Amino acid sequence: MPTSLPVLPPARHFGETSRPDAWWVQPAIVFVVFASFIGYATWAAFQNEHYTFGPYLSPFYSPELYGESPHAWFGPRPEWWPGWLPFSAALIILPFPGLFRFTCYYYRGAYYKAFWADPPNCAVGEPRKGYRGERYFPLVLQNVHRYFLYIALLFLALLAHDVWKAMWFARPDGGAEFGIGIGTLVLALNVGLLSSYTLGCHSLRHLVGGRLDQISRHPVQHACYQGCSRLNRNHMRWAWASLFSVAFADVYVRLCSMGIWVDWRIL
Repeated sequence: MPTSLPVLPPARHFGETSRPDAWWVQPAIVFVVFASFIGYATWAAFQNEHYTFGPYLSPFYSPELYGESPHAWFGPRPEWWPGWLPFSAALIILPFPGLFRFTCYYYRGAYYKAFWADPPNCAVGEPRKGYRGERYFPLVLQNVHRYFLYIALLFLALLAHDVWKAMWFARPDGGAEFGIGIGTLVLALNVGLLSSYTLGCHSLRHLVGGRLDQISRHPVQHACYQGCSRLNRNHMRWAWASLFSVAFADVYVRLCSMGIWVDWRIL
């Protein structure tokens, strides 16, 4: 019995769509916010100053492996640092959490639309005719996300330790006393939001239980999987909230260090 083949609609031109809504608003906002964060983070990383204040350490510079502040692990600028590159403690560590966020499954969909128009939005024509996906270079490198997850988990522990250190303030006699300042709360909130974002990661969800055929037979992994799934349902919100919190934490420490803001002691 003869059957007729379906007739496919012609390919849309760039920006062509039948959508009546303002589809361009969301990718435009993502572009402005994400580009602003990248610009600020790059500027802050090259400053190499005003990233500590008392017991506070900016998350852009944590852990401070080399530097001039009391937080530095191994002393000042290392001898192996290239002479042509301005030294900054942030440049040593910032690429690791940055690449974890850059290769995030949610962020890929967000900046693919906002920066590459791939596509500009759902049911909107894009400025290319072919589709290569993430199977070829360079986008195949996005698969390193699962490995940067392990580093991101380590960074959560280090940032949590920074919150602990942010509870101990110097005394005039050279000792330290327990206390809580506004900066302590800012750093603690940042760790909480970063933890909610990282622990809801799709890769972690797969790692703790998604790879199992019958997860119900593994109660501990089942509980971890359910916890990750709850966070994963709001992964987009945690992603943006933690992006703002890590930037604000750096701004807070920086402005306190510059004497523009006063860090009030609560306890």
